[in-house]
Amino acid sequence: MGVFYSLFYLVLVIIWGDWRNWRKYYPTILFFITGDILYQWLFVDFYPMWKFQPYGIDDEIGVTHTQISLSIMIIKYPAIMLVYLYQFPKTFGKQFGYICLWTFIIAFNEWITLQLGGIVYDHGWTFSWSVLFSFVMLVILRIHHSKPLVAIAISIGFMLFLFYSFDVPTDIVFR
Repeated sequence: MGVFYSLFYLVLVIIWGDWRNWRKYYPTILFFITGDILYQWLFVDFYPMWKFQPYGIDDEIGVTHTQISLSIMIIKYPAIMLVYLYQFPKTFGKQFGYICLWTFIIAFNEWITLQLGGIVYDHGWTFSWSVLFSFVMLVILRIHHSKPLVAIAISIGFMLFLFYSFDVPTDIVFR
């Protein structure tokens, strides 16, 4: 299934993305990837909220959570940013609808993965939390594109909210 998702996002970026001007979006792509790397480093081995479980051909060839995460960071995240930021509307009403559309796309992708057993939740994380997280993440990524420091500050605030909401042990950060 990982191959299917990769092809889907590659086709998406080729048709609707601004891949010729990728440098314009590069800082936000790196910010997006850095957030996921931070999650992987802090949580996956000690207090995971979610974890990928290989299934189908991925399982047969021995693909791991880390390999799935890296393929998402390398293919899916840049593709999403090259389409999402390039096509982002100018008016507030359309912006809200656009963010909701992308939240749906990302959530639907995760829902399919969940139904197929490709992701498991832990420590109170649910699909509803993933939808909320995706919405907030998309808002923050758009802000980062024009105001990186504001986005970083909001990200820290949201991260603290999540730490509190999921009773994350403080020693996870200071280990």
